Amino acid sequence: MPSPAPVTIVLLVGALLILLLLWQVLRRNNLQKGFVSERDRATYDTLHKAALAGRHLGAGLDEGSAQKALPHLRALLATPALALTGRHGVLAWDGTGEHHVDEVHAAVAEHIDDGKLAVVTHLDCSDPDCPVRSAVLAPIQVRDSVVGMLVASGSQPSAGLARAAEELAGWVATQVELADLSADRTRTMEAELRALRAQISPHFIYNSLGAIASFVRTDPDRARELLLEFADFTRYALRQGGASATLAEELHNVERYLVLEQARFGERLQLRMKVAPEVLPIRVPYLAIQPLVENAVRHGLAPKAGVGTVVLVARDLGAEAEISVEDDGVGAEPARIQEVLDSPGTSDSIGLGNVDARLRQIYGDDRGLVVETAPGSGMKVSFRVPKFAPGT
Repeated sequence: MPSPAPVTIVLLVGALLILLLLWQVLRRNNLQKGFVSERDRATYDTLHKAALAGRHLGAGLDEGSAQKALPHLRALLATPALALTGRHGVLAWDGTGEHHVDEVHAAVAEHIDDGKLAVVTHLDCSDPDCPVRSAVLAPIQVRDSVVGMLVASGSQPSAGLARAAEELAGWVATQVELADLSADRTRTMEAELRALRAQISPHFIYNSLGAIASFVRTDPDRARELLLEFADFTRYALRQGGASATLAEELHNVERYLVLEQARFGERLQLRMKVAPEVLPIRVPYLAIQPLVENAVRHGLAPKAGVGTVVLVARDLGAEAEISVEDDGVGAEPARIQEVLDSPGTSDSIGLGNVDARLRQIYGDDRGLVVETAPGSGMKVSFRVPKFAPGT
């Protein structure tokens, strides 16, 4: 058998090399774009659209959030039209066929109490080119209550569209429920903060004014200074600002508090502070440190005979800051402290429990207070916060 001509072999080899080079270029371009295959791209597109819709539904289900989320939701279903409704009407419509709003509204009113998937097969329309001839109504159910419906409209209903609309309505319900839970937790945290402010009044204000009054005759200048410190402390503690403050502001408030307490305890109360300058500008939850110091004074040092010391440390840990309050007082049973942290709303625990609950609310459940104590061994309470965190 004759061998191939040398020129033919060269051409074949050259063609193979060109194909290999093209394949490498295409593969490299796909990798640079982050996708190895079209399937990966489709997965990313789906997740990205869901994330964009979820970002708006995180505020709850209303006209504003529905209008912003609908284009992304419709892209997921690829239907000519998509609507989100509440219990009493259409919140938003995206796509063509908006002249069918009244019919959709009537269909929702008819089926929303059923809590089941419904299909409208014939929508009246005088426009022969209108692609909206039917609608799939999928209930959005939150905590055993239907709060609205996802309405997917097109030419003809299908089992595939019905299943997809039902799944998407379930996903929307999850986002709405998460928004409701977040709002509930925020309201709870605000209530606890109001309770924490109210707690300042009955014991601390009375004691501070009593201490100030004791200096009015014997040392008027001292009384005047303490009165100014008291005014600054109460102004900060009862302010109506945001839910966070800089660490520097919190530490200034702690200093005012301790000046007033030292007027009552005298030399029995000592303070040491070790603060890294790098952490002073970071933001922490408002009134997160003073209650810990107050707990150390009231429950740790006040029952102790002799001199007691509070050590406040703020350390720079790179991406985090650690704040700790330690006292050499009477200590406590660890089981009792756990009860306090587990019941942040009770009167005995409103300081530590409130701070712990708010830290977990803002930063996550692994960011609560760490308490080290034993009877007769003092107490150390610490927590860590990221230097940069959204929402603080």
